[in-house]
Amino acid sequence: QVQLVESGGGLVQAGGSLRLSCAASGSMLGINDMGWYRQAPGKQRELVATITRGGSTNYAGSVKGRFTISRDNAKNTVYLQMNNLRPEDTGVYYCNAYRSFPEYRYWGQGTQVTVSS
Repeated sequence: QVQLVESGGGLVQAGGSLRLSCAASGSMLGINDMGWYRQAPGKQRELVATITRGGSTNYAGSVKGRFTISRDNAKNTVYLQMNNLRPEDTGVYYCNAYRSFPEYRYWGQGTQVTVSS
């Protein structure tokens, strides 16, 4: 079992920055990919960025060049640095940890990010 706790959300003006953190606890055996997803009101949850244990990253096209995902394996923590935020970045941001075998996805409770225009 893995527990994920996000922090760092809030209200920011367009063009501003926020840094999200996700602390993982429990058995991290078999957890390789970790990442961030977001869900805007009335929309489906979508991938924002992922990072492997080795540091390989993947970003949604809409955040490339503005967001940076990083990971501290020693602390079991993943971060999302969000710069030049836009109103369309508003939503609940969820941390995710993926175990490949047996296949399972763990989710945090989510943290609200609101970007005002």
